Amino acid sequence: MSSQSSTSLPQIVQKMEYYCSYQERCHLEVMQKLYGFALTQHERDEVVVHLIQHNFLNEERFAKTFALSKFHQKKWGKIRITNELKQRQMSTFLITKGLQEIPNHEYEETFETLTEKTWQTITEKNALKKRKKFCDTLLRKGWESELVYEAVKKLEKNS
Repeated sequence: MSSQSSTSLPQIVQKMEYYCSYQERCHLEVMQKLYGFALTQHERDEVVVHLIQHNFLNEERFAKTFALSKFHQKKWGKIRITNELKQRQMSTFLITKGLQEIPNHEYEETFETLTEKTWQTITEKNALKKRKKFCDTLLRKGWESELVYEAVKKLEKNS
């Protein structure tokens, strides 16, 4: 931290612009990064205002990008995405905006594909243990419990 404490405010602004430009960031992440520099609260606020004014920092854009990318890359369900955005202190309005980016038909198709793949990869012979592992996996990924329990019933009938 000693090397960061000697950094001037314009240099910090430039570093933060770069930090926000190579990946979408939320206010919480930016504030956590700024705590690493020897700045007063007023200076931190000044940097955040600059980033917002110059469109480096945009919470709505972050929420939309986060929701869509976690859905596509990690196959997370809406519950997990919501919880992760809440941890980043996003408002309910922004969380809703982010979740609206996920098309319903794509959400359903991804769930179907994921359930079939997950069911086939679980090698457990005991039916109850297999069901538990299946449900735990999908619930941990944030898929709605009604969907998961419906899917397990359907897959058990087909097995």
